[in-house]
This record gives sequence, structure tokens and C-alpha cells, in this order.
Amino acid sequence: MTRDVSLGVVAPLSGDQWAGAEPRQLNRLVRAIEDLGFDSLWANDSLFGPRLEALTFLTAAASVSERITLGTAALLPALRRPVQTAQALASLDLLSHGRLIVGVGAGFPGASQREYVLSQVPWPRRFHRLDDTVALWRQLWAGEGPDEFRGATISLEGLPDCIAPATRGGPPVWLAGDTPNARLRAGTGYDGWLPYPPTPKRYAAGLDEVMTAARGTGRAHSDVTPALFVTVLITDASDGGRAALERFTKATYGYPLRIMEQIQTFATGPAEQVAAALAGYVDAGARHLVCRSATLTLGDFHDQLKALQQIHEAFR
Repeated sequence: MTRDVSLGVVAPLSGDQWAGAEPRQLNRLVRAIEDLGFDSLWANDSLFGPRLEALTFLTAAASVSERITLGTAALLPALRRPVQTAQALASLDLLSHGRLIVGVGAGFPGASQREYVLSQVPWPRRFHRLDDTVALWRQLWAGEGPDEFRGATISLEGLPDCIAPATRGGPPVWLAGDTPNARLRAGTGYDGWLPYPPTPKRYAAGLDEVMTAARGTGRAHSDVTPALFVTVLITDASDGGRAALERFTKATYGYPLRIMEQIQTFATGPAEQVAAALAGYVDAGARHLVCRSATLTLGDFHDQLKALQQIHEAFR
């Protein structure tokens, strides 16, 4: 793996993982992740769980860390009011001294539809709503636009001034999505692409579409960060970790592994096998690996963190 590749970890935020733990352990976990040399720390987002809320967690992480990039993988903007969220993200970017990356998505049929209902947001035209929300954020972050916004799904007047983020123009916004339309939108209007295709070949093909779209609007390759969301389990179990992955996917999604591995990226097995799987995506063009540990307890997460750190060091 080349030196221009970053590797980060998704924090364990579910209530089950934190059952019985003291809140101060959260700060120690953030410090441990930074001290182990990881490049980034990520929070996922959902109304179901229960789980620690993503932006609250990242604000706490910003206060006890100095170097590590902080990100959402991925935030569902539809769950929050857009103007208030622009203020929250700008505040987080400011408090973290410009260390924020905002990965966003529109959700998936099924569970995400229930989240939209709970948020009183219509499910139809959700991709237009996502693009409108990001455009509104950027207008507020720039601090130079009109006091109104007119989009396909959002129209607002009397917009307030937004606190200026540390990053000029606002933190980078990455799109988490891997449909043909998502790849087009990632290339033309977002700062990064964060998918989880199940094979390096599909990643490479998708990335080519993203970069072709970027070039078509005059953007350079460097304008769009090619990232990857990957679920990792480092284990010497004789079954390659499939039983543990089965428990994880059923607990997380309610679906068996045989279905999820057709949709998502998994890297499992001994450390050298996981390293080879990650390297395959790097060869396909990925430059920021966002690694989620397939664990259901805080203790198992710590064990996985140490094993992943050794892979990270070997890649440097």
C-alpha cells in the first residue's frame, strides 16, 4: 500500500457494545485510536439501535484528540433539519480545527423509510433532497450567498448567518452510494466517493465512472477522494470468521451473511488475508479505507483494533 493511502476505523457506538461501560471509556477509546496511528475516526448514523448519536460523539472526540480526522460514515441528513445541521457541522469543524469529513447518504428501502417517517420527511425524491441539503449547507458555510435558497425539494427564505467553519467553504462532503446515478453525482458535485462494492473489480469500474463524470465538468481527479467502506474481521478461526460475520450481519441488518456479502465489502480471515483484501481495493484506486470492525462487544473491538493497527503499520 502506498503512503498516500489513509486508513480509519468506525467507532463502536451501539448501546449493546457500550452496555456496562463507563462514559469515560469513550474518551480513552478515542485517544487510543489516535495514539495507535490511525488516520481517521468515523461515526455511523441511525435512529434505531439504540446508539450514541453521531455528531455528539464526534464533538466529544474532537475535544480529546488533536490529529486524527473525524468523519461520518454515513450521516443521513434527512433525519435532521438542514439549517440546524449546517450550524452543527460548521461548529464541529471549527472545534476540531478543520478535521471534519461529512460522509452523507440518502438511506435504503426498508429501515431507512421508517427513519424518514419518524423524521417527518417524505421518502420520494430523497436523492434530490440530499443534493439540495448539501447545496444549502455549502451556501451557508460560504457566508456569501443570498438569504434564501431555492432547490428541487427545499425552498427557504430569511436564512440566518452561519458560524464560519475552520475549513474555507466548509468541510468536504463525500457521497456514500454506488448506483449509476450516485456515481455520476459523486463525480460532479461531491468531494469524495464512499461506497462498499463487494469486489475490487466492481470498485474499479465504479471509480472510473466517478472520475469520468468529474472530468466532464472540468474537475480534476484530486477534487474527488476515492474512499471505501469495508467491514473487517481479523481472525484465525477455521471457518475464516464466517460464523462471527453471520452473527454481526444479522444483528446489524437483520439479514444473513450470504445476502450482505453480495452487496457490501468484507475483509476477513488471518491478518495477512485481510491485508491482501484491502490491498486489492487500493490497487483498484481506493485512497481512504474506512474500516468497520465486525464485533458486537467493546472488548472484541479493542482486540480487533490492535490487530488492524499492525496491518496499518505494515502498509506504511
